[in-house]
Amino acid sequence: MTNIQSISMSAHKARRVLDQIRGRSYQETLMILELMPYRACYPIFKVIYSAAANAKHNMGLNEEYLVIIKATVDEGTTVKKLKPRARGRSYPIKRPTCHITIVLKNISLYEESVVENSIGCFKKPDWGSMGQKINPLGFRLGTIQGHHSLWFAQPKNYSKGLQEDQKIRECIKNYVQKNMRISSGVEGIARIEIQKRIDLIQIIIHMGFPKLLVEGKPRRIEELQMNVQKELNYVNRKLNITITRITKPYGHPNILAEFIAGQLRNRVSFRKAIKKAIELTEQADTKGIQVQIAGRIDGKEIARVEWIREGRVPLQTIRAKIDYCSYRVRTIYGVLGIKIWIFVDEE
Repeated sequence: MTNIQSISMSAHKARRVLDQIRGRSYQETLMILELMPYRACYPIFKVIYSAAANAKHNMGLNEEYLVIIKATVDEGTTVKKLKPRARGRSYPIKRPTCHITIVLKNISLYEESVVENSIGCFKKPDWGSMGQKINPLGFRLGTIQGHHSLWFAQPKNYSKGLQEDQKIRECIKNYVQKNMRISSGVEGIARIEIQKRIDLIQIIIHMGFPKLLVEGKPRRIEELQMNVQKELNYVNRKLNITITRITKPYGHPNILAEFIAGQLRNRVSFRKAIKKAIELTEQADTKGIQVQIAGRIDGKEIARVEWIREGRVPLQTIRAKIDYCSYRVRTIYGVLGIKIWIFVDEE
């Protein structure tokens, strides 16, 4: 145990740092204190370093097995000073002090597996885990949201079927991107539904702008089927691809994310791109939208997260039908992440 008294610092500031290191190992604590941007880290660092040095030299303990089981701070006396000013005047200064106590515990090789579970009682709750985010589509499965892939398989063959679906979607997106009539960068694919049977695979492509792909070359669907069959080496299974047109394409987050990504690649300001996307969404009669962009926005050296919300987006209401997508866009500054939530309707 090591105790240091009358540190010129408020107990609140010291307690803010101690809450982050309580229950952690010695080496992890040193790393945390070196990276935290608080002034209270330095005196606490010296206290812990001194306690570990005493345990090593006086008791012969190994620093790798030291764990902070107790870290407390108490308020000390308030130091009163006078700050001199001109013309013989002065004003009082009150500087709070605090007392810090650190207790280390040795975890031997034999006790490591046993004590590891008991350390959790000394740790501060991980506040970051309280707000765990969930995919809005998976949150509503079985109520108002259905699956985009429908098929049955044995448990040992499930991973193969999942990889097969991923290859089908990537192959279709790559073909559509290469053969669009205009080079707008917007593929226009809202979602791809896959239904598998014993001898048939039915693929339904929901597109916002199917004319850009089919117009002028009506045999492109057959060409797309041949490409998918060649990619996945289908021999005994028939493949059928149909394209369904969406009446309001900008009411779907995937198409909207592609539009924003195209604007960001052309170095358009992210705020202008988001506001334009919101204007397009309002034409699709949606009740609310939230757009979030993360990364080196506008080429800034420090990455940040920016978001704009328009209307209502009740993410925790299960009966609210919300479309969601996560999209990655590569720019000359790096990779940006785009997330879009669209509140369509409430059932």
